[in-house]
Amino acid sequence: MESRQQEAESSVILEIRDLTYRYETGTQALDGVNLKIRTGERIAVLGANGAGKSTLFLNMNGVLSPDRGEIFLHGEKVNKKNINALRKKVGIVFQDADNQIIASTVLAEVSFGPMNLKLARPEVARMVDEALDYMELNEFRDRPPHYLSGGEKKRVSIADIIAMRPEVIIFDEPTASLDPVNAGMLEEVLEKLGSENKTIIISTHDVDFAYRWAQRVLVVCGGKVLRDGTALEVFSDTETLKKAHLKRPALMDIYELLVEKKLVPDQKKYPRDTENFRDLFE
Repeated sequence: MESRQQEAESSVILEIRDLTYRYETGTQALDGVNLKIRTGERIAVLGANGAGKSTLFLNMNGVLSPDRGEIFLHGEKVNKKNINALRKKVGIVFQDADNQIIASTVLAEVSFGPMNLKLARPEVARMVDEALDYMELNEFRDRPPHYLSGGEKKRVSIADIIAMRPEVIIFDEPTASLDPVNAGMLEEVLEKLGSENKTIIISTHDVDFAYRWAQRVLVVCGGKVLRDGTALEVFSDTETLKKAHLKRPALMDIYELLVEKKLVPDQKKYPRDTENFRDLFE
């Protein structure tokens, strides 16, 4: 038991203790948040607009500084001297790609982050080429990013972060404004990153996506983490869902209806996706 606990602690990338943040307007955005983020986790963060999700992400990345509380990166307390290490290890893909893209070509855009790390030019070129390959953007490398489609811009904004080789990648409402084709592309990228043991954190209003994708779900409400557990644990907690104004995933309701109609046995084997759903009838 002790060795398992030690292993779990050694896999912690970020630890957040009593994180509190208030905007100059007086809005209390975060109110005593405590979290541990581990290597390889796939985390969905749910909550209504204004719950504090984006503020939490900006503190985790070092863009904002908390009024109170501490952030630890691999066990070392983050301060002004090592804040750049946090910004390098934790990357954010913002909801609106236009707010993230600043350069005149895709190549220059994806190069911006690695160049700021003051690495040798050959190393920067290698990191950028890998990111462009990863997101299948080589044909766009000399194109102005602001003239690309919404889905293509999203791919560029993800390449921006991948080029920095972070340990944690945060996606703030990544499927917002994406059509079904590009939303599918995004899920494929997320699966690929997850298979490489990247830690991925996503805020979303899409409970069906969160249910089928996430290993762990955080419910944020009023600047606090209201619930932290597996997808099934969280979406089975009707009181938490009610407080956070969240609905249950459709597949959970469908499964319970099938059980009620005695079309499938009540084995508490809630399907997570359509493939699991088909397994109920085999």
